[in-house]
Amino acid sequence: MRFPAVRRPSPSLAVSVVALVVASTGTSYATGLIGSPDIKDNSIASVDIKNGTIQGKDVKKNTIGAKQVKDGSLRARDFKAGQLPAGQTGPQGPAGVGRWALVDATGTIIAQSGGFSVTAAYPATPAAANGNVYINAGENLANNGIIATIALQNTVDQNGDTVTNGRAPGADSNPEFSGEVAAAMCTPGVVNCAPPGTGNTSHLVVSPRNSDGSFTTDGDRKRFYVVVTGDSTDRG
Repeated sequence: MRFPAVRRPSPSLAVSVVALVVASTGTSYATGLIGSPDIKDNSIASVDIKNGTIQGKDVKKNTIGAKQVKDGSLRARDFKAGQLPAGQTGPQGPAGVGRWALVDATGTIIAQSGGFSVTAAYPATPAAANGNVYINAGENLANNGIIATIALQNTVDQNGDTVTNGRAPGADSNPEFSGEVAAAMCTPGVVNCAPPGTGNTSHLVVSPRNSDGSFTTDGDRKRFYVVVTGDSTDRG
């Protein structure tokens, strides 16, 4: 007795059967295909996880330890506010850093943070000192920086043109705003300071000038700020 020949199912039929099985079982079958027992220990790497998909609530307490986190891979933004300990407080800076004084057109200190006094302001003699202001800083300036800058004075008509807002046309037409200034520590052999008692490193000299570099005189002298920066711990 001969049995009828059985034909192998075609590939399209096999695909249809698989699709039918999956459809009949629903999505619960697909989601339950892979579980923890199906994953080889230590086989999942960072490249297998989509960035930004893992949250704190997805990690069971104590399931991830220091061994699972790559050294140096976490950033401050990965922690909640207050979770990271504060760094050590840095050392306190030296006291008295950044002293300043405001000197008016007569060479008088009209405001300051403290410790300055004028030794000579635009002295007529000696001639080499004329046009300069010599200030005692009250400390050795060898470890300090010195800065000076012209301070505008737009309520004083310095050239008699009735323009004090700095808008007069032409070069050097606004002396209330313009000018030059230089400052330095008195250092014998480097910056010689002529008035008696100023030839030492506790003194500084400030030289206000007109915009063309000429000496200022009564009526066109400049207000200026002078600032001493750096270590002032040796100020007595």
